[in-house]
Amino acid sequence: MLTGGGDCPGLNAVIRAVGRRSFSHGHEVLGIRAGWKGLVEGLIQPLGPREISGILPRGGTIIGTSRTNPFKTNSVDRVLANFREASLDALVAIGGEDTLGVAARLYREQDFPVVGVPKTIDNDLAATDYTFGFDTAVTIATEAIDRLHTTAESHNRVMVVEVMGRHTGWIAVMSGIAGGADVILIPEQPITVEQACSEIRRRHERGLDFSIVVVSEGYELTYDSGERRLVGEQARETDQFGHVKLGGVGGELAREIEARTGFETRVTVLGHVQRGGSPTPRDRVLATRYGLKAADLVDEGRFGRMAALHGDDIVDVSLDEATATLKTVPPAWYEVAKAFFG
Repeated sequence: MLTGGGDCPGLNAVIRAVGRRSFSHGHEVLGIRAGWKGLVEGLIQPLGPREISGILPRGGTIIGTSRTNPFKTNSVDRVLANFREASLDALVAIGGEDTLGVAARLYREQDFPVVGVPKTIDNDLAATDYTFGFDTAVTIATEAIDRLHTTAESHNRVMVVEVMGRHTGWIAVMSGIAGGADVILIPEQPITVEQACSEIRRRHERGLDFSIVVVSEGYELTYDSGERRLVGEQARETDQFGHVKLGGVGGELAREIEARTGFETRVTVLGHVQRGGSPTPRDRVLATRYGLKAADLVDEGRFGRMAALHGDDIVDVSLDEATATLKTVPPAWYEVAKAFFG
């Protein structure tokens, strides 16, 4: 198995579950180091009972990860050759849209024996209700918002909290609702900077001299004039999946708010803190259930599939379906958040 993309709380829980169930099926388990890079370079290690013991509560991934894309580095042939040379029968790919996109393409074009497990703190995979890692990220962001309330109120400040979310605002919306944010800005439902400032002024007019603003890192600064600006795009730095390296929208938004309202404004960027540490109980259980399902799919020879959560049930869906579109925040969810703006 391999873990690709950004690290995420719950990865080790999946590794443990895949291993334990696979052992019971009579299979040997190997770990591919550093995501798809490990299959490109032949970085493979045994994963026996001793290696996976005690890892359930640990953050990160014991087999490492990377954002390598073999289709972008013209190394698909090396992936296939190293897979054959190691005498592997199947692969469990644990990752998000990009990692599973590679898996789906390998299955579709090479009949590669792979199954997937949905991992992303952004919760943006369309074929599953929730991805593991998301609950932990929301919990961390909510705790930060709770703590910022007290300092915002003490100093009569506007506090801008930048959370992760490249294309979708699930973390911002969920943590913002849970933490009592006064304005939430996300990529899917962009209110303008002027509208955000209006909500803050309205709150201050009611005698509440502090505000909490939550913004997704992928929010484009949007203005009443129609101008839209994605902070970080100017650098044009991208990873191997072609993603622009984001960051900085919180600081830019804070400057805009202070300049337009006159209210003292500060910014907190949570960044990789949202990815780190031990997974929540919910993520441990979800990741474990996903891992068991993935191991069963391998044992049954049902490749090109991904474990998914539908309601309370763990089911399987095609990798193509899982990676076809992003699951964005629908208007109804954003309306819940907007009910508490200002």
